[in-house]
Amino acid sequence: MFDAYKMFETGGVKVAVLGEAFAYTPIANPRWMFPKWTFGIREEDVRANVEKARREGAQLVVLLSHNGFDCDRKLASRVAGIDVILTAHTHDALPEAVAVGKTLLIASGSNGKFLSRLDLDVQGGAVKGFRYKLIPLFADVIKPDREMTAAIEKARAPFAAELAREVGRTESLLYRRGTFNGTVDDMICAALIEERDAEIALSPGFRWGTTLLPNAPITVEDIHNETAMTYPNAYRMTMSGARLKEILEDVADNLFNPDPYYQQGGDMVRCGGLGYTIDPAKSAGSRISGMTHLKSGAAIDAAKDYTVAGWASVNEGTEGPPVWDVVEKYIARRKTVRVEPSSAVNVVGG
Repeated sequence: MFDAYKMFETGGVKVAVLGEAFAYTPIANPRWMFPKWTFGIREEDVRANVEKARREGAQLVVLLSHNGFDCDRKLASRVAGIDVILTAHTHDALPEAVAVGKTLLIASGSNGKFLSRLDLDVQGGAVKGFRYKLIPLFADVIKPDREMTAAIEKARAPFAAELAREVGRTESLLYRRGTFNGTVDDMICAALIEERDAEIALSPGFRWGTTLLPNAPITVEDIHNETAMTYPNAYRMTMSGARLKEILEDVADNLFNPDPYYQQGGDMVRCGGLGYTIDPAKSAGSRISGMTHLKSGAAIDAAKDYTVAGWASVNEGTEGPPVWDVVEKYIARRKTVRVEPSSAVNVVGG
């Protein structure tokens, strides 16, 4: 579909930049949206393209990868000739460049929180030295680029008033980043349970999104920063206790499989109204135990059906209001929200 790599010249050095899409795109996203595309961790293709770029005179080879840090670290150990991997997907912010053999891995977080600077001393087609710095971005100490500012303002102008509309306020820190829970997702789960009249809510373990400080307004833009996507429908359905465990086990293996090539990145699915214990070190299918229906305090019954609300389903034809409308109604009704960090997930083991 796209060129495997592009050649650039900078500082008198010929640079090849290779691209690799997320290997699990058809699983983590709706397959029906791109039915003719295939994906995968294609070591052979990467190796062949590195060698081809070198034959064409590349003195420096950079891989722009969306496969996640752990996956890229394994790839670097198995494919020679890559000087730098700009790793993404898992939204890590690496304070230091991570060296795997002769390959440097760097990651810059998400949502414009950091900028990475990597200076390379390239001589004779090899990196002889480097300097790296992860730079925090503070809006009040950076002079905006005038042309870029004008372009952004022009693009936002038709929507600016609606994006700035205040829906409510938060008394607590709203964030999305923890492996097992975050207060933004706890709020979304509470909204799904209340607005969709459900017992249990499931919210995907996304890592993207910005943070709101206590006593800050919650605007329409803030809600979209946490929910904007192309398959936002908030479904409502029944699931058996056995199916709920299957979902939790499946996501847990996506995250904690000991082989990085089987890890899909992201965080654990967030749960509302449901508590459980997880041992990440156990094998697939046996990591989740102690599932509890929080409202009643009863153990989740594998044979019983529960009313479940969620969003970001990869299934075609999913019906329900967009999740941002669900969250907006929930916040508007309360006017002020306060979300304390959840203790419903118990993490055990090594």
